[in-house]
Amino acid sequence: MLAKNNGSAKKDTLHVLEVLGNAIVGGMEIYVRNLIRLLPSDLFRITCLCPYETEYTASLRQLGCHVFVTSMQEDPPWRSIQTAVEIIRNQQIDLVHAHLPKAHVLGGLAGCLTRTPVVATIHGMSMTTQELGISRTTGTNLLVVCQEAYIQALTMGVPPDRVTLIPNGVDLDTFVPDRSGHALREAIGVPLNVPLVGFVGRLAHEKGPDQFIRAAEYVHQQRPDVHFVLVGEGPMRQELTDMIQAMGLTDRVHLAGLWAEPWQVYPALDIVAQTSRVEGMPFSLLEGMACGRPVVAIAVGGVVELVEVGTTGQLVGPGDWQAVGDWLLELLADPVRLEAMGRAARERVEERFDLRTSIQMIGDLFYRLADARLKYPVPWPSTWPVVQNAR
Repeated sequence: MLAKNNGSAKKDTLHVLEVLGNAIVGGMEIYVRNLIRLLPSDLFRITCLCPYETEYTASLRQLGCHVFVTSMQEDPPWRSIQTAVEIIRNQQIDLVHAHLPKAHVLGGLAGCLTRTPVVATIHGMSMTTQELGISRTTGTNLLVVCQEAYIQALTMGVPPDRVTLIPNGVDLDTFVPDRSGHALREAIGVPLNVPLVGFVGRLAHEKGPDQFIRAAEYVHQQRPDVHFVLVGEGPMRQELTDMIQAMGLTDRVHLAGLWAEPWQVYPALDIVAQTSRVEGMPFSLLEGMACGRPVVAIAVGGVVELVEVGTTGQLVGPGDWQAVGDWLLELLADPVRLEAMGRAARERVEERFDLRTSIQMIGDLFYRLADARLKYPVPWPSTWPVVQNAR
């Protein structure tokens, strides 16, 4: 339970510096926005450090957050380290929370120099050797969002008291089954009585939007009445546009771009399809399930923790876009089963992935790490062999 530290703390609130390695529209950014919105303002104050100015940084300021900007590199320049250190000192930061490797190394170094505890969230399904090295050298704590990343961290030698598993959650008051999907269907020209399968995510290789389009082509060969939509932006947009044209699917596969109000997207879909090559705990599936939509997904990372096979959706093996297509065909042919899966999906996120629960757990972790007894980060014990001087 969230509670103020009644030990030697001199301030009424815990001041957290969120260090972001990116500032676009993605899962990490959603995660940070949720923290800013929902951590109790009487217990937490949030300041952000971002790598550049974007619409996202503007949105953080609209939430009342003080935002600083500095360059972030794999080997951070001295000016960036100095900036982070001065922010920590001048803003009286109690805890540094980093996201993505470039932010992790900057936050870890600044934490060491200022004797401020640091926790880094690993948003993917695995931890890189780079992040392992940062944590080992600078003494940072790790927060992971799925079981696969948690087990991997332990097997790589992370001390159990330095890694915490807190799954992502979804706002159950915002993403609800009874919203209308008319806006999205009208925007892409798909009538309400036409089957529509959706992909929601960044148009980047790791998210597999190309695999979604291949599955769409496979389904189209047997069900030409089905439409498909990709909601999101990213570096693969032109490549995907070329794919769609080459496959002759320009009137069946739609690129809808970003939607500022994603809760309008999922109610328009009959099925949410997730075709990522790598994943942590994807918000798109959580949001789709909260809106009562069944899922067909590739089983990578934390996806296997979200989908209850046969009850809330179906899973297929990594890279198997044809199996995605097969399940889409089978489920679209059974509307009664689709509706039952959608109800079960909503019930599952209500029971296990409520955003309020994950925010509560993160807040408790922040207070524990900022406790005076853990104030100064300590590097992990060395594993190097002791070499005896020859006599």
